[in-house]
Amino acid sequence: MIALIRSLDPYVRAHGLGELLPGPVDVIFAEGDYLEPDLIFLRRGRDEIVTDRGVEGPPDLVVEIISPSTAARDRGIKRDRYRRYGVPEYWVVDPDRGTVDVWDFAAGAEEARVLGPGATLEWKPVGAARALEVEVRDVTGRP
Repeated sequence: MIALIRSLDPYVRAHGLGELLPGPVDVIFAEGDYLEPDLIFLRRGRDEIVTDRGVEGPPDLVVEIISPSTAARDRGIKRDRYRRYGVPEYWVVDPDRGTVDVWDFAAGAEEARVLGPGATLEWKPVGAARALEVEVRDVTGRP
């Protein structure tokens, strides 16, 4: 998680794009229906959905860092719920494999783009003048 935050945070801050919120933080989609992702991004101007209870509505980006015990849930039920509740982009970071699965729900993606250790992750949140380009190995923390 630290590698991921070190990769994203300077870009988000330098461009005044919004806020990264590391877990644990509840993302509340409906009363009694919430998830606790590892990291979320909220673009500037959406801070009204942050309350004492958590984030009440879909974040702009949700990131889960999987382990063998959470992989099926993160790539299954959580992915489906994030899509259903309007999360535009969802990443699954697999430190063991050194990959990032990127779902672009806003574009209607049915399959993830799987980026391997030698690939470059490109992220351009709403409001960004230019995209962040970061090596997948820097995001996964795997050399």
